[in-house]
Amino acid sequence: MKAREKDPADDIENDLEKKKLDWSCSLLLASFVGAFGSSFLYGYNLSVVNAPAQYIKAFYNESWERSRGHPVGSDTVTLLWSVTVSIFALGGVVGTLMVKLIGKFLGRKYTLLVNNGFAISAALLMAFSLQAGAFEMLIVGRFTMGVDGGIALSVLPMYLNEISPKEIRGSVGQVTAIFICIGVFTGQLLGLPELLGKKSTWPYLFGVIVVPAFIQLVSLPFFPESPRYLLLEKHDETGAEKAFRTFLGKENVSQEVAEVKEEAREQRNICLVSVLELLRSPSVRWQVLTVIITMACYQLCGLNAIWFYTNSIFEAAGIALEKIPYVTLSTGGIEILAAIFSGLVIERLGRRPLLIGGFGLMALFFGILTITLTLQDHASWIPYLSIMCILAIIASFCIGPGGIPFILTGELFRQSERPAAFIIAGTVNWLSNFTVGFLFPFIQKSLDTYCFLVFAAICIAGAVYFYFVLPETKNRTNAEIRQDFAKRNKAYPPEEKIDSVLSDKINRSPEPGSSSTLDSYTENRIV
Repeated sequence: MKAREKDPADDIENDLEKKKLDWSCSLLLASFVGAFGSSFLYGYNLSVVNAPAQYIKAFYNESWERSRGHPVGSDTVTLLWSVTVSIFALGGVVGTLMVKLIGKFLGRKYTLLVNNGFAISAALLMAFSLQAGAFEMLIVGRFTMGVDGGIALSVLPMYLNEISPKEIRGSVGQVTAIFICIGVFTGQLLGLPELLGKKSTWPYLFGVIVVPAFIQLVSLPFFPESPRYLLLEKHDETGAEKAFRTFLGKENVSQEVAEVKEEAREQRNICLVSVLELLRSPSVRWQVLTVIITMACYQLCGLNAIWFYTNSIFEAAGIALEKIPYVTLSTGGIEILAAIFSGLVIERLGRRPLLIGGFGLMALFFGILTITLTLQDHASWIPYLSIMCILAIIASFCIGPGGIPFILTGELFRQSERPAAFIIAGTVNWLSNFTVGFLFPFIQKSLDTYCFLVFAAICIAGAVYFYFVLPETKNRTNAEIRQDFAKRNKAYPPEEKIDSVLSDKINRSPEPGSSSTLDSYTENRIV
């Protein structure tokens, strides 16, 4: 009997339906609500301390003199200010290390909800520090806000990775970076003297943190938990199917459930992997190394150093000193536009070209910036070229390296390995953040404008590594990505070996007792 030929019109109709349903309203809203109360606050707290710096230092002096009876020395003020800025990163490390413990019991969604408690507590401590006359409250609040950021930057990318279909996984994951940029811009905007950047109102800059946290706290409960978490860790197939229907906006989710069940079959009887086990596992050796290098380059590529020179370059270009804060807003705007552009093209171009191209362009513009800063007194137009280089570096970073590291960490590892992988990635991220903040003043003092050559070398090294090691992960399942890395790792996880043995047993006549022995091994193996 002749089989019915497939009608091309059916394929077109199915493709149109798929494109229509990929971006459901629930998926968009869950992504925006999750990011607004998480990565937005991280970006906001990166920039919000810059505008009121002089008022905070004066508050430290007044508070110290009131409580101790004598004025504080200038070196002590500098030390207190350095602690205020850097303790945010130390809090991030602590928050990252808490992720696995909290996430194991609460899941992705409820961990994000509980995390709002840290944000609200931090906001209240910092907002009322001036009224209480205790600068210690501001420092403790910054540390607590860092804990919130450490948890958020680990759990949010996991949540977005697990609720989105693989066809748009990169675009949804880029929401994390977009809201970081929006947070940075908002901190710059609210820090203007006409808004909250005044002596009498600077505590409100920190009180604003309550608003995104509260919005997430009352909105996120209306969205489902990660369907992959429900099926793989809670074994709740009904809940997972309901979550898939909500996020994908369609009734038939059998294909998505089947893919997760296949992953569940590969990981049967496997417990969550610890950080130490993940670091020791030969089957993910290159994935772990890739995540570590990606996160290290993310922080050490020199973007933070750019902000150090921004004001002096703008001033050299002839921009009035009082106008510089408004011109600086252009850098925040460039960040947002570049991050949105990356989200729009990431599923067309892929992660690999954006990451390699982003670091490559940053290295190029760092080289040009070094030349223009060295020669900026030789011609009146050179400072304007320096401004263009700064904007180009920021755009290059946000197009690729700014968001892709968080996406890759979720894509390179399986469900049982993902929490440990994000702990490793987050720890490297925050420690690198602290390191560059601590060492950059010394590097800048020693090398002056040539310090950007150090960052150019880091960008080139990262680009070369990704060119030779990183496979493309766009629109691919975790199993397919692992196959690429398996050739380099020269090792397979235990379950893949067992599946291979099972296939061999099916194709051959089994020996007496061999099946029971294999089954016993399979049931008792733990990663």
